[in-house]
Amino acid sequence: MFKKILIANRGEIACRVAATARRLGVKTVAVYSEADAKAKHVQACDEAVLIGGPAPRDSYLQWQRILDAAKATGAEAVHPGYGFLSENEEFAQACADAGLVFIGPPPSAIKAMGLKAESKRLMEAARVPLVPGYHGADQDQVLLKKEAERIGYPVLIKASAGGGGKGMRAVFAADEFDAALSSCKREAINSFGDDAVLIERYVQKPRHIEIQVFGDSHGDCVYLFERDCSVQRRHQKVLEEAPAPGMTAERRAEMGNAAVAAAKAVGYVGAGTVEFIAEQDGRFYFMEMNTRLQVEHPVTEAITGQDLVEWQLRVAAGEPLPLKQSELRMHGHAIEARICAENPEAGFLPATGALKVARWPAHVSFERGDVRIDSGVGEGDEISPYYDSMVAKLIVWGEDRAQALARLDAALRDTHIVGLQTNVAFLRRCAATVSFAGADLDTGLIEREKTQLFGQPGLSLALSAAAVVAHTLAEEATRESRDPWSRADGWRMFGASTRRFELEFNGEHHQVLLSRHHQGGMHLSVAGEVIPFALSSRSLESHELLLGEGLTQQRVTVKTYKVGEQVAVFAAVGSALLTEVDVIAHAGEGGSEGGRLTAPMPGKMVAFLAQPGDTVTKGQPLAVMEAMKMEHTINAPRDGVVAELLYGIGDQVGDGAELLRLE
Repeated sequence: MFKKILIANRGEIACRVAATARRLGVKTVAVYSEADAKAKHVQACDEAVLIGGPAPRDSYLQWQRILDAAKATGAEAVHPGYGFLSENEEFAQACADAGLVFIGPPPSAIKAMGLKAESKRLMEAARVPLVPGYHGADQDQVLLKKEAERIGYPVLIKASAGGGGKGMRAVFAADEFDAALSSCKREAINSFGDDAVLIERYVQKPRHIEIQVFGDSHGDCVYLFERDCSVQRRHQKVLEEAPAPGMTAERRAEMGNAAVAAAKAVGYVGAGTVEFIAEQDGRFYFMEMNTRLQVEHPVTEAITGQDLVEWQLRVAAGEPLPLKQSELRMHGHAIEARICAENPEAGFLPATGALKVARWPAHVSFERGDVRIDSGVGEGDEISPYYDSMVAKLIVWGEDRAQALARLDAALRDTHIVGLQTNVAFLRRCAATVSFAGADLDTGLIEREKTQLFGQPGLSLALSAAAVVAHTLAEEATRESRDPWSRADGWRMFGASTRRFELEFNGEHHQVLLSRHHQGGMHLSVAGEVIPFALSSRSLESHELLLGEGLTQQRVTVKTYKVGEQVAVFAAVGSALLTEVDVIAHAGEGGSEGGRLTAPMPGKMVAFLAQPGDTVTKGQPLAVMEAMKMEHTINAPRDGVVAELLYGIGDQVGDGAELLRLE
């Protein structure tokens, strides 16, 4: 076994590798960018080396600096994690040339599987089932369009060197092809430095099922069963589970053997994932092979009882696979939810900002457990525009799928993040849909269930207002004076008292009145309704509310977190974010100008789709930005004429910056 390894990555996966290395007695070296100087992965390792500026191209993609850091610290091997350099055959070769072990497959296997068109040819020779498509080297636009017509619409255009949902477009008609191809190629060249594409039949209602494979340098290769990753948005995974619902033992063996054949065809060593598109009738087709550890590997660990990072280290050190195929077993069911900084209601637009509150259910981290949370950030840390938007991975295990679903719902309910938008509430709704709960899975699930997933109201105004009042009263109680004349609890020698709260809720202003009776009772006046009210606060954050009376009385436990003027409220049935307005502090403020084309997040300008003098209509695409490795199209907020472009192509743009002027 190695004595010291360098982890050529950041965030959650760097922490994950460090945890297993520590358990095995292997020392670790972190590399970090200027933006990550205080990051969790830096603290998790024994040593750390600064390798450059915040942007990945200035740090985590600078492989010569990484190799220099490995040599300087005496590391024997390099673990690439996933993303960044993990599937770069030049980096893998450079490690070998520098006398370092690359903890991953040989460069030849990365190269063979990295180009989708080449991998399809190899799989065809290995008799691995393929979806009908064009995987040729000729990239002439006219030829590509003819091939799409031959295959038959709808087709999927995919970057040959791509992954992670980038450089991928579904095309449903010939008149959409040219624009989709241009966009796909542009995103591919920016993300991978290669704009070659392949075209495949777009399978209707497909399932995305992948097989975890592992090979060693002694010629053995096994599969550690399957994961269903069908629930996706923008071709990126949202929920993953193992085993795949409805999978028969016969089909599992068939897919597993095909995956092993795929791995052996390229002399694979280490952890890899063979991804298949599966029809609802069970037929499956090779899609691609990811020549690295996957984000969703914890669900496989949960059902097999194995530590896949330990397997990686042992295999890279020259040891044989820890288990033979006949020795591998599955037990129970596991589901992983990717918690991301994004706004599902705005097309999953990435979000940035500080995790001002990050509270989790009882859990373990980077090891197997009923509830597991793997994260590279904590409360107070920033989610920046430079890297992936994932905040954490939440993994649950149960004796069966029903128990795993129940544990997932409870864990998401108890996950409270404040300071930036996340998809936690969306994930909870998604897991509760009829389709997911009933295992009616395919990659179109989110679109099919969109009425249940989007535009949901959240907590009611009355409950949310009561929670804000409870938080304020609890906060005031911590600094109460024994002098009854200085108390802020509404005490009066005679008569009742009324107190006013000014709240912003769902974009609207509301005045809420808290009235106290001389007998000690309280009621709230909210939106014209008078509601009997009582509360019991266990802390500033935890409150039990009683709303109403008699048979209609509600007893609700809430958690509240105040950040500045904002109060986040979490209950079993949902959450809400309110602003408690200080009327005096905001006196004299005017309204903001509307109808401007502004950046919805920090990023880089990629293209303007209109020029000065052009007449545009509301909703028309006007600009394209790149943020967190993805392109985002921004539409006109109103009709008008483009007067001026305020940025150039390639410029960095701040959140909320005006991009162009409309007259």
